[in-house]
Amino acid sequence: MIRWSPEQQAMKDALREFVGKSLEPHRVELESGEMPPYEILRDMYRKFGLDEIARERFARAMSGTSRPAGPRRRDPDEVAMVLLPMIELSRCSPGMITALGVSANLASGAIMKGGTPEQKERWALDLLTLDKIGAWALTEAGSGSDAFGGMLSSARQDGDEFVLNGSKTFITNGPYADTIVFICRLQTDAPEPRDRPIVTFVLESGMPGLDQSKPLRKMGMHSSPTGELFLHDVRVTTDHLLGGPASLERALAPRSLTSPSERNSEAKGTFASERASIAASALGIIERCLELSVEYARTRVQFGHPIGEYQLIQDKLARMEVARLNVSNLIFHYIESLVEGVGVTFAEASAMKLYSARAAVEVAMEAVQVYGGNGYMSEYPLEQLARDARVLQIYAGTDEMQIRGIAKALLAP
Repeated sequence: MIRWSPEQQAMKDALREFVGKSLEPHRVELESGEMPPYEILRDMYRKFGLDEIARERFARAMSGTSRPAGPRRRDPDEVAMVLLPMIELSRCSPGMITALGVSANLASGAIMKGGTPEQKERWALDLLTLDKIGAWALTEAGSGSDAFGGMLSSARQDGDEFVLNGSKTFITNGPYADTIVFICRLQTDAPEPRDRPIVTFVLESGMPGLDQSKPLRKMGMHSSPTGELFLHDVRVTTDHLLGGPASLERALAPRSLTSPSERNSEAKGTFASERASIAASALGIIERCLELSVEYARTRVQFGHPIGEYQLIQDKLARMEVARLNVSNLIFHYIESLVEGVGVTFAEASAMKLYSARAAVEVAMEAVQVYGGNGYMSEYPLEQLARDARVLQIYAGTDEMQIRGIAKALLAP
């Protein structure tokens, strides 16, 4: 695959029109935090039938027909329908993608992968359709990149219930989430907290002892509400334990998937999907920055000539185009790998994120430079895109963590 098919391009054009009519007029309210993004995202899901597609995929998954034996081959249009909204929304408001992806992909994906059939019916479908908003609560104030090793949030078994305590920070959708996938440590006799098994619970807004903060102030991605979660003696029954009693048995087994040497393995599939999808958001930023820069270079006159006639400006535009082509090719490679039923490895997904994030930041900052003083002013969209792009090198694993993961894979015997 080297380009979008005519049908996919038509969908891309329709999404761009939707962004122009339904999102762009509200960009200021979204940026100020006055307007949460969810109704616009739900409107997009309804208009493009994404909610019905989600219901059909859920029904196939629950019936067992969506996963035949052997590698699972994906339909290219199905994959494109996931990535195209990310690209087009990111041209205007990249934070929308973070809010959407965490709810409809991360939180719902965790439940679909690890939950019992009852839990999938109870929580996952509403997240997939955006009828409810989800959060994926992993990061803590003291953990950072060592998200599992530095985790202190805990679950204590008390008869037929679990008592949860702890806090989470930098949680996308945290202030407004209806459903929260909460990852913590199970209290055991192990003397060191990092030697205790990891378990996951599904929580619901309004539970006694669960507090969701107001949105935090950030450098960028203002259209994606980010908050903190505080749990004080939150009591839940076993049906809130993701995977049910069987997952508890695995967690307590001597060589379980959540033992210290393997505790990250269950999350790697989720991380890989998240990291690969960031390339789509990066592409949206790159495309828009390039378009705006080309238009400005044609019309902005300095010293009697359009600035596009000067070689230093041409160099910037050429490098932006190279970045656009490279990130586009990464995305097409990703789609093709899913269509072939191969997928990308964890290291490949990390490489996609590393390159795409760096390219988006470089292109956005160069676009600001093309605009000069105007690019630094918030009345021009480049100022927002430059701020929004920066977090691509931080969340879902910093650049440094991507490099570590790639290098470990290369050096493995």
